[in-house]
Amino acid sequence: MIKLTVLFDDPFWIGIFEKQYQDKIQICRVVFGQEPKDYEVYDFILKNYYNLKFSDPISIDEKPKKKINPKRMQRKIKKTVQEKGIGTKAQQALKLDHENKKTERKIKLKENRENKKELKFQKRQEKKFQKKKGH
Repeated sequence: MIKLTVLFDDPFWIGIFEKQYQDKIQICRVVFGQEPKDYEVYDFILKNYYNLKFSDPISIDEKPKKKINPKRMQRKIKKTVQEKGIGTKAQQALKLDHENKKTERKIKLKENRENKKELKFQKRQEKKFQKKKGH
């Protein structure tokens, strides 16, 4: 099942595609800019749907619902809100995807920094060797 939610995320209108199958969900976020008309949204779906880059599949935990005491439910809700904030599954999936990309970016930057440092060191060593050699 595929679902599109269009909402205003200051200062732009965004669309969140949710692709759900079995017990996994994939998310894709699209920025529309100004408020899109219905026909613009349909046109976007028809032309660009297959070019969208969805996040990695994230499993959804569906548990059978039991009757819970209202006070216990209130305590549980308060505790979960303090732990991870309010948000839909799509927002949480987007946040998780964002954090994954952030860690990948940090790793990549660290590797680049170390490569530059190593290259600089090699140049210094070469220069030192040339100085000692004379000529």
